[in-house]
Amino acid sequence: MALGDDIRSDLDKMVGNAWSIRNGNVVPGTGDVGLYNNDAVKLDAVYLYADLLGSTKLARDFSPEAAGKVIRASLRTASTIIKKYDGEIRSYDGDRVMGIFIGGSKNTNAGTVALKINAAMQEIVQPALYAKLPTLQSKGFLPRMCVGIASGEAFIARAGVRGSSDLVSIGRAPNVAAKLSDIREPGNYRTYITTQVYYRLREDVKFAEGTNMWEETSAEVGGEWMTIFRSNYRWSV
Repeated sequence: MALGDDIRSDLDKMVGNAWSIRNGNVVPGTGDVGLYNNDAVKLDAVYLYADLLGSTKLARDFSPEAAGKVIRASLRTASTIIKKYDGEIRSYDGDRVMGIFIGGSKNTNAGTVALKINAAMQEIVQPALYAKLPTLQSKGFLPRMCVGIASGEAFIARAGVRGSSDLVSIGRAPNVAAKLSDIREPGNYRTYITTQVYYRLREDVKFAEGTNMWEETSAEVGGEWMTIFRSNYRWSV
């Protein structure tokens, strides 16, 4: 069969057949979702994206070896914190990691992770990288990650072909979380969350000694102006 015929056959199955969607109470793995039968798992979840800042400067001004160490150190640190607070990792995209949180504490867990990633990047990752790669400091590169968090319904399916397929999350929550992690603005703001997440945070994740750690603001997110909350706070790990 010609390549074009293969593609047409696959599209006929994927587009022409209805989804087979089931509600999930755990974050599925690749083996839990069928590839060719339009299988999908629906989740009520909180999505967190942690994105390394300055990756363009990193690639332009430093060797691939140095850049690779920065990216690996950042992703490993963020991933360790995500897993510690019951997040499930289902995607890495270059210098970005996605965590999925479910359950009764999902908003608070995700908010806690964001503040701890901010702390770990400044208090642990930066000193470690500067000690081993002093050119990072001399050239003014600050290892930082921007975190975006959004909550809502999404469904998880597989995309690709056998042997090269991966899970994809489809819905407003993962899309908004990804867009929030792309925000770049002056100052030390590193965490951006939707109002739905903010109002479901536990009080100790909202306030530090009576001071609100979150500031209400607005931002254009994927072409839509939204009220969101941002924070420059950090929680030591």
